Amino acid sequence: MAKPRSSGSRTLDLLGTDVDFEVRRSSKATKSRIDVDVHGVTVVVPDSADVRPAEVLRDNAAWVVEKRRDFERYRDEVPDRTFEAGETFPLLGTERTLVIEPARSHAVTEESIRLRRSTVEQSTVERVLENVYRREARDHFTDRADRYAEEMGVEYGKIAVRNQRTKWGSCSTTGTISLNWRLLMAPPEIVDYVVVHELAHLRQPNHGDRFWSLVADHDPEYETHSDWLSENSARLIFTEEDL
Repeated sequence: MAKPRSSGSRTLDLLGTDVDFEVRRSSKATKSRIDVDVHGVTVVVPDSADVRPAEVLRDNAAWVVEKRRDFERYRDEVPDRTFEAGETFPLLGTERTLVIEPARSHAVTEESIRLRRSTVEQSTVERVLENVYRREARDHFTDRADRYAEEMGVEYGKIAVRNQRTKWGSCSTTGTISLNWRLLMAPPEIVDYVVVHELAHLRQPNHGDRFWSLVADHDPEYETHSDWLSENSARLIFTEEDL
């Protein structure tokens, strides 16, 4: 299958702001569109269309500039992690100090995340720490899913711990609840909200009134929790690769 063709980066003045953008031609696109995300601005145009990307951007200048600024603010909020001993990392909303020490195994306490030095020396702090998060996430997510599944009268297939860039959770047609391990950085009530949200899809596949009513029955403050996740998602970024 042929890949979409991209041009090099270009710059255009939009409302007094220099905006870098790329142009991507796609055989699947039926009309031109503008994609703006944390990585930049891309104008996608149909492969055979005679389109001037600069005009497409100018026609949508205000929207492009606003979205670009939103994502710039998002990047500014991403923690600048060094992955060194003494740095703190959030786990269930509590900042815990990273300790690297001679030990028989890794451990998580109320105040610290303790990594076995010999394991770190054979890998990297970043990778070992992520594995600890994933292990803790699987245990915690399973515990919360079991509790709420019983409370909601639903049955799920299994818990899958993933690292989706744009999703905190999903529910498959086979009953698999997929949850982003980085969610474990958030406060407990935020984790519970996402768990309830995905379990609710086992009874209500869409986001209609019945769905939200079911969510509200088991998380009356779901709107507050959803807002927190939207406003603080940058704080749950682990590395640049998660962007």
